[in-house]
Amino acid sequence: MKIIGRFIFHIFTNAVAILIAANVISGFVWNGDLVGLAVAAFVLSAINTFIRPILKMMLGPLLVLTFGLFIIVINAASLFLVPYLLQILGFGEPIAFAGYLPLILATLIISAVNIIVGFAARMGYK
Repeated sequence: MKIIGRFIFHIFTNAVAILIAANVISGFVWNGDLVGLAVAAFVLSAINTFIRPILKMMLGPLLVLTFGLFIIVINAASLFLVPYLLQILGFGEPIAFAGYLPLILATLIISAVNIIVGFAARMGYK
C-alpha cells in the first residue's frame, strides 16, 4: 500500500511540475485539459519508475564519467517520450517543445520541483 501511495504522490508532483515548467519556460507548452495532465503525469511517473532505472543501469559508465551530469540527458529523454506516448494513448499532443533548450530547461525545473517536494515530504514523515 505504501508503494501505491508513493506512486500517486509522484503523479501529483509531476503534474504540478509540468504546470510550473509550462508557465516558466516559453518554449515548453502545455495545452491540454486536467485529464490530459493527469495522464501525462502518470506516463512521466511510469517512465521514471520503470524505464529510467534500466537506462541508468545501462548508461552507468557515462554517469560515472560525467560525475552524474548525464542524468539530465536521461531525464530529458524521459520527458521527450511523454508526448509520443500521449499521442499513442489518444490524447493528442498536449505537450510541445520548441527545441532542445526548452526541453532541457523543463527537465531541470521538473527535477527541481520533484526534489523539493520529495524532500519536504520526507521531512513530513519524521
